[in-house]
Amino acid sequence: MINQMQQVVIATRKRDSEAVIAALQEVGVLHLRPISGGPLNTGSLSGQDAQARRDDERMLARAESTIAELGAYRPAPAPLPAVAEWEGVVEGAAVPVSTLAKQRQELQSDLDVERNYGDAVRALARMVGGLDRSRRLALVPFLLQPTDNLGDLEAALRETLPERYAIATEQVGQNRVGVVATLKAERDAARTALSKVRLGELRLPGRFDNMPLADAAAAMEDIRQNGVSRQADLNTQREKLAQQHGPALYAVRDALKDRVAVHDVRAVSARGKYSLVMQGYVPVDRLGALDATLDKFGDSVCAELHPVDEHHDDQIPVELKNNSYVKPFQVVMGLMSLPKYGSFDPTWVIAVFFPLFFGIIIADVGYGLLFLWFGMWLLGKARRNEGWDLSFFGAYVPPATLKDLGYVVNVMAAWTILWGFLTGELFGTLGEHLGLFYINPELLNNLWSWTGIHYPTEAAHGAAHHAGLIPTLFPRLETGYFSNVALVFALCFGIIQVLWGWAIRIQMGIRHKDPIHTWEGIALGGGVLGLIMMAFASRAGKDFGALTNFGSPLVILMWAGFIAFIVGYIRIIKHFPMLPIELLSQGGAVMSYARIFAVGLVSAILAKLCSDVGWAMYERIGFLGILIGIVLGALLHFFVLALTLIGHIVQPLRLHMVEFLNPTGFNNETSPRYNPLRRLSPSPSAQVPVQPVPSAVSGPVK
Repeated sequence: MINQMQQVVIATRKRDSEAVIAALQEVGVLHLRPISGGPLNTGSLSGQDAQARRDDERMLARAESTIAELGAYRPAPAPLPAVAEWEGVVEGAAVPVSTLAKQRQELQSDLDVERNYGDAVRALARMVGGLDRSRRLALVPFLLQPTDNLGDLEAALRETLPERYAIATEQVGQNRVGVVATLKAERDAARTALSKVRLGELRLPGRFDNMPLADAAAAMEDIRQNGVSRQADLNTQREKLAQQHGPALYAVRDALKDRVAVHDVRAVSARGKYSLVMQGYVPVDRLGALDATLDKFGDSVCAELHPVDEHHDDQIPVELKNNSYVKPFQVVMGLMSLPKYGSFDPTWVIAVFFPLFFGIIIADVGYGLLFLWFGMWLLGKARRNEGWDLSFFGAYVPPATLKDLGYVVNVMAAWTILWGFLTGELFGTLGEHLGLFYINPELLNNLWSWTGIHYPTEAAHGAAHHAGLIPTLFPRLETGYFSNVALVFALCFGIIQVLWGWAIRIQMGIRHKDPIHTWEGIALGGGVLGLIMMAFASRAGKDFGALTNFGSPLVILMWAGFIAFIVGYIRIIKHFPMLPIELLSQGGAVMSYARIFAVGLVSAILAKLCSDVGWAMYERIGFLGILIGIVLGALLHFFVLALTLIGHIVQPLRLHMVEFLNPTGFNNETSPRYNPLRRLSPSPSAQVPVQPVPSAVSGPVK
């Protein structure tokens, strides 16, 4: 659900403003909103305030860049030095760190040059001997690709420098390096000859550019032999600097951020000669904490609360507030924009249906156990307060996020295992081969005969197919007779969610007194209901004569839905003239839920093929076939799961993001995230306890 907010306006004396802002940072409940216009000053600071802000921002930037050069994660908390020592702490770390960073950068540049040019330079040095030190001769090195023709270069040289040059080449890797020796006065002529055959002079980067080839080769050889050890030494020095300066540097950095935040608050507030006024939003369940904090300032602070205008105020922040089961799924909601304040929070819907859809698609006990192991591994790292360094993606997942991800994965695994038992799948048909799962025709006929299907007892599966420990209750792999049941089962979720989405649209329209969206919801919700009832009443178009049988409740609902569509369309035709086309699109949205059946069936068939291939090796070869079959089957399962897993996750998410949430209007509007003013540095006093919420939700705080 979306946490309820109240708007608050706080006025204080200018001389007390820093203490008041610091107290608001400490309590951490006020989401600020800039004030613009009015008789008081707003916007950029001026005078001494502006200079103080520049000084703090300069020191903060210096601290931030030093921390970045140290490249260390946040160390254990350290005591905050006195304010007078902050600049000394920052500069005391910045000077040696920046010097070391420059050395590391230069060494890394040398290592890159040696890796790219080292072999070529050493070959050139061997070819020229001591000619690179000659006062009369000039050397022009070049590089030949495998497709370049050396004969073309020699022809160009003979034309440009007849009998006044020498050329030598040597193979280096897939390419050839070469050098042209000529008189110093004719160096440009040699370069011209190279350009005629689309070759250029080989120039070394950085400090190696003007070195004689022998010196460059010696330097690169030294880098090749000692560069890695030097880099390790520099990294060790950086780690020591991080241990020495990191704790105090982080403490000062956080304190500077808090001071800069004070300047930011002043900049977005209204300021007079003697006063300062702030405005923002506070969650209703944290009004007591705000009241207790401001009470400490007595009459020097005045605060007043107002109800928020959720119909017209687009700046009201959103904070999601859910129970312990739903809250971890907010990490999934992070893939979408936040809902608009005063609208519908779909987190609990995703918490219920997303893992359910995933479980129906995978529906394999073996895969579910793998997901359960992965979820427990994530939770284990979170319990040890370890993050997950995904450096190859340029990301780092903190322990708190790992905890939520592990919880979500475990719920997905639980549904996967449950549906695996219902479909009788353990790594595809491995459970069937082992006699764990089996088909019971009598049980299936009793369970599903109401749908009109009948299990063909004469099916050529053999006696083993009907013997085992656990009967299969949802045999989706029995495509010969069960596909229609599985398909309609998947479409039922589409019927529920699409109609539910339009019902939410109607509810939001009524709540916000928006007749256009209310009638839009009535029209399309009724139209979709009519299409669905028509499909059921006519048995998917096989008996259109049944549509006039008003003794059937399906027909009554169908015509009621179409009448609702016509009435709603007439009411909003000037706003949505293409609504009939949108109705057909919404019918397609219901059909999109066939993905649950289709993607799941493909997953099951691929898993079946993997296990059948491995089992066939056992049946053909015997004991050796068991080993080969296990290895081959495991590799195939891993390959198939790796290729299809992203799709199995994306498809349920897409059904929620598009088919379900589009009718609700969720994707049309959003609100800013609740981001209260908070203290980063350690609090000088204990946190103010949260007080009971006052019974009144409007009016002055005190």
